[in-house]
Amino acid sequence: MPLYAKNDTEKRMIFNAMGPFWDGNEVWLITAGGATFAAFPKTYAVMFSTLYTPLLMILFALILRGVAFEFRSKIENPGWRKIWDWCLIVGSFFPALLFGVAFANIFKGIPFDAQGMFHGNLFTLLNPYGLAGGLFFLFFFFMHGALWASVKTTGMPADRAKNAASKLWVVVLILAVIFLVYSKFATSLYNNYIAHPIMFIIPLIAVVALITVRVFIAKASWWKAWFASCVTIVAVTYFGLGGIFPNLYPSSLDPAASLNIYNSASTQGTLKIMFIVVLLCIPFVIAYQIWHYITLRHPVDEDIIHDEEAY
Repeated sequence: MPLYAKNDTEKRMIFNAMGPFWDGNEVWLITAGGATFAAFPKTYAVMFSTLYTPLLMILFALILRGVAFEFRSKIENPGWRKIWDWCLIVGSFFPALLFGVAFANIFKGIPFDAQGMFHGNLFTLLNPYGLAGGLFFLFFFFMHGALWASVKTTGMPADRAKNAASKLWVVVLILAVIFLVYSKFATSLYNNYIAHPIMFIIPLIAVVALITVRVFIAKASWWKAWFASCVTIVAVTYFGLGGIFPNLYPSSLDPAASLNIYNSASTQGTLKIMFIVVLLCIPFVIAYQIWHYITLRHPVDEDIIHDEEAY
């Protein structure tokens, strides 16, 4: 937002470009946590204890972020609004960075023993590979957000976002290459891919999708660029998950202590109930969110922010 919005009107455009969507997106984080707790309770327990500090920091950041949307417009005072502007910025910055650090460390392996005890601290997680993952996630979501602002705002904020997205793509490409190469030496992610070459289609999709983002940016097809960025995010995520499979939470201290889909799963009865719930409920949630995005697909302009329901 500091780069795209220079006055209060432009800042409100950014807020309203995000406003109808942020809480729906964060519900998926709760769903992921609940599903992990129900399906893989041991993994949930060890993960949330070993990554307690970064996860708590992410939680506090997301709380700041959510509150900023509601509190900013309560008082028409520049100082008051500036505080909540920075809460939104900080609340968006740290989750992007720390999720990248967390995922990179999971790919690398977390130093915990057979009892699930963590042998380290926050700085243990801030190792070079963890920071490489954090910077990759941070700048990738920076570009992703720029693409969103390009299609969801108008005027100068949109112009600045389009210019930023074009420049950030180069940075993301460099960081992606560094992260992929570094993964070869810092992790065992590629072992599964070497054993099953068909799996290389996953990183291939990620590479093609990232290149496609640049193609659509050059053509000023901003919606298509944003969708290509979405595909890249999904492919990068599955690249890591495919690399650690069948592990869910590998240990760097003792590979035998690693938690996988077999030794940390719930009972068969619980898994069957969850499977039925997923089949019945998730399609409705996805359908609702698709309807939500389609209904609110129009860009935010200066007229919309004067509506009583605007942020």
